[in-house]
Amino acid sequence: MDSKVTSSSKVSEEAQSLISYHKLQPHPEGGYFAETYRSKFSTAIHFLITPGNVSHVHILTKSDEIWHFYKGDPMTVVELDEKEPSHYRLTVLGPDHSKGHVSQYAVKAGTWFGSLPNEGSKYSFVGCTVAPAFTFDQFKLAT
Repeated sequence: MDSKVTSSSKVSEEAQSLISYHKLQPHPEGGYFAETYRSKFSTAIHFLITPGNVSHVHILTKSDEIWHFYKGDPMTVVELDEKEPSHYRLTVLGPDHSKGHVSQYAVKAGTWFGSLPNEGSKYSFVGCTVAPAFTFDQFKLAT
């Protein structure tokens, strides 16, 4: 699996086009997002991560978050085990299943996690569905 991070902070022309077209805004945890659906049962966002950005480690205490790969380059979701700090899981979302990429992945409620672009990535455009619906009272950013 490719799980190396990139350190470049350039936003490609195609990523900038996605930001403009989907009216993406900077996300509090990193990257860019736009909420596309909300009900009391679930929420959905478009999420774009570019070189030099990460989705900082955070937790949703009441909801699962399902990631859907749409377009671009692979990115890695990093999950941490609070009870065993040396234990972690790396899952690569991406277009190439022959390299172990997945197109969809669920992070369970109560899991500390973040995400980052892989080495050489220009951008990753994904969707995130949260159920029950995302609320900021269940969101905690690691410090």
